[in-house]
Amino acid sequence: MDAHEHVIEVTGLRRVYAGEFEAVRGISFHVRRGEVFALLGTNGAGKTSTVELLEGLAPADGGRVRVLGHDPYTERAAVRPRTGVMLQEGGFPSELTVAETARMWAGCVSGARPPVEALALVGLAERADVRVKQLSGGERRRLDLALAVLGDPEVLFLDEPTTGLDAEGRRDTWDLVRALRDSGATVLLTTHYLEEAEHLADRLAILHRGRIAVSGTPAEVTGAQPSRIVFELPEGYFVGDLPPLGELGVCGHDVDGRVVRLHTRELQRAATGLLVWADRAGVRLHGLDVRSASLEEAFLGIARQASDDAEGDRGDRSRRGGRGDRGGRGAEAAEAAARGGRTA
Repeated sequence: MDAHEHVIEVTGLRRVYAGEFEAVRGISFHVRRGEVFALLGTNGAGKTSTVELLEGLAPADGGRVRVLGHDPYTERAAVRPRTGVMLQEGGFPSELTVAETARMWAGCVSGARPPVEALALVGLAERADVRVKQLSGGERRRLDLALAVLGDPEVLFLDEPTTGLDAEGRRDTWDLVRALRDSGATVLLTTHYLEEAEHLADRLAILHRGRIAVSGTPAEVTGAQPSRIVFELPEGYFVGDLPPLGELGVCGHDVDGRVVRLHTRELQRAATGLLVWADRAGVRLHGLDVRSASLEEAFLGIARQASDDAEGDRGDRSRRGGRGDRGGRGAEAAEAAARGGRTA
């Protein structure tokens, strides 16, 4: 794909708080025109810090970022009219109605679509005369989204777009995001809902402690994790009675009472071998559950690694007599102070 098709280009991006805490540590990725790209990560991984740099809200402390071919901070005037932004919290004037808020925002947007059209897109047309302070949390998120798409943006930044929405509202938002993508818009979103990323994202990246731990399509990311087979051992049988697990393509297993969990990268081979054994032995495998890895499992694997790393860091500091606390709670406090208490 030609370079001009990369609507967002990030190379070696860094962001440092309080002169010492590096929240974003030299990450690189690109987002193609007309795709949905999800940025995921554990708490404090650097998601919001990264998105703020892409939105041009702050300068990078290192590396390079381009949105639509421009530096979003130094060339903000060239980028802002072509982008839409949905922050984690909008902060609208509480006494204005929904319609008044949309009209006010339309006056600040180049080439804005009719406010009533934007409100209809997010299901707020019937709430147009309601004051903002009377909206539910989910309705406020809908209003955030309506204002983000008001200018029919080429690039749309969505920071936790479905937080506070019920299941129906979340699905409606997914449909809208897909429609915007299909019409040619490029969408970068952050979300804590892994199902959301799995359903919406064409590609994604998972951040871990300021670095990209893994990236690719949802299928590529989940494909790197082993599949699993869970079942209950028949009465009178033990794990040793099963066929040799290595011959089944099993790369690991654990047992909890009579429940066995097999991990494999060759799911069909392992499942077939296990079922053939059960058939020949004349036994039933109760509670049999055979499934490929999910995005949640990939994410939790990275989270567990983060926890293991943190434990190792604490152990190292303890052996050094407590030195090096800049990587622990002191760093977290520095970041929180620098960002006014917002999460990275």
